[in-house]
Amino acid sequence: MTILRAVGLMSGTSMDGIDLAMLRTDGLDFIETGVSAFIPYEAAFRRTLEKSLETAKAIVERGDRPDGLAALENEITLRHARAVAEFLAGPAGASGAPDVIGFHGQTVLHRPAKGVTVQLGDGALLAEQTGVPVVFDMRANDMACGGQGAPLVPAYHAALARSLPAPFGGSYPVVYVNVGGISNITCVPAEGDPVAFDTGPGNTLIDQWVSREGGVPFDAGGAIASEGGVNAQVVLRYLDNPFFAKAGPKSLDRNDFTLELAEGMELSDGARTLAAVSAEAILKSVAHLPERPKLWVVCGGGRKNPHIVGDLRAGAAESGAEVIVAEDAGLNGDATEAEAWAYLAVRSIKGLPLTFPGTTGCRQPATGGVLARPTLGAR
Repeated sequence: MTILRAVGLMSGTSMDGIDLAMLRTDGLDFIETGVSAFIPYEAAFRRTLEKSLETAKAIVERGDRPDGLAALENEITLRHARAVAEFLAGPAGASGAPDVIGFHGQTVLHRPAKGVTVQLGDGALLAEQTGVPVVFDMRANDMACGGQGAPLVPAYHAALARSLPAPFGGSYPVVYVNVGGISNITCVPAEGDPVAFDTGPGNTLIDQWVSREGGVPFDAGGAIASEGGVNAQVVLRYLDNPFFAKAGPKSLDRNDFTLELAEGMELSDGARTLAAVSAEAILKSVAHLPERPKLWVVCGGGRKNPHIVGDLRAGAAESGAEVIVAEDAGLNGDATEAEAWAYLAVRSIKGLPLTFPGTTGCRQPATGGVLARPTLGAR
């Protein structure tokens, strides 16, 4: 099939900035990764995004934009347009202009039980601003087909699993773990479609905790947590949430878990305990997989937290499984989600499935996304 050059854009639940990645792919098994970048949001804009989560609770229909959300959507889109321009002005643009942009937007509400998911981002405006066709709104059709609308990265994870280098190739089932604001896993069997679901809070509670208690946006390298200890009772209280007993497919909103159970702890103890919550939630997901994993590949910002990764390694070792981070397999763990959005954009253009019954609960494999072409400069 035709190989296209795509740029993927991701602004995740951590709300810390925009990840960009260049990818050449046929939307199937050919994947050639390229340059990636991260453009951080300043603290004031992060606070604006965080406040928008409260505003978004008033949304009833997906198109609703109450109390300033329309203006925020416009600003988010223009920020992404500037990010693309900056990205393509550097090494990413040296190999030619992209054929398509995969645009995630900023999730401000995800309520799968009500069939509502809202990502702020105007794909048509982004196409006009960049002069490049844009695929956006990739979650909606999955929900129309009975799915949770998340996670969407598993199609890309499955393709990566088929090209794992030695000595990791053939280590099925392989589970890709994306530890972003919310963690999700993709279990790729030797044969058949992947199984995927959100596992619980990833970095979001840790970020909220150290921001509130320590005045810093995140626990860089787990330094704060390294001074603390795990409160096992708090971990157990978090894991007692009914979410963990549910089989997949299942997905979470950023607000589904709060800091309430961590109240009263010292800063470092809270950071270390919430790291343990993230890891234990991922390990607990094994109960809902068809087979025990042989290999775990950790992607996303959480792979830089040695406490999350260390707890995962210790737990996985009990069943003889190995845990590696993305770079051990030759991947860029910072760019995986942005790469996924580039990959999904190409699949969308070609009418290939983005989601599967085992990843989101949709009734049948479902494509998705809306294609916006610029009125000028369309290719």
